[in-house]
Amino acid sequence: MTVITSFKEKKKEKEINYERKMLRELSLKKIQKQAYRYFRPFYPAYRVFPSMIEDGCIDMAIEAYLLGASYSRFGYYGEPLEMVKKRSAQEEKYLMDALFDFLYFWGDLNDMRIGELLYDTCERYITYWWIEGFEKGKKRWRLKLH
Repeated sequence: MTVITSFKEKKKEKEINYERKMLRELSLKKIQKQAYRYFRPFYPAYRVFPSMIEDGCIDMAIEAYLLGASYSRFGYYGEPLEMVKKRSAQEEKYLMDALFDFLYFWGDLNDMRIGELLYDTCERYITYWWIEGFEKGKKRWRLKLH
């Protein structure tokens, strides 16, 4: 007797395998360094960059990286980066908003200008990791490693 699997299960399995392969190319040290570089100025009261903030930044960087990687096949097939970013704009905006809400909650940011600066920084951070995932994914597609 054979086992019947649905297309949804098979698609989910392929997606998980692809994400695992993509995560092998990602360095935790690089994510930590980028999180520190982008968000350290917003938390001057702490002598050491708080680990809870760093963990949230790492989580969002991984999500943005995987999002960019999942859209990399469009770049491989010739679609320009700007068009691909438009495709994923809604998910990317969700990540930016989630990161901003998380950092705003943990920071003492009562000034409106600092809040705007923080949002712009979150946007740059998520975009950086989205492009990083996109480029690595596109490279994997070119090398037929998908």
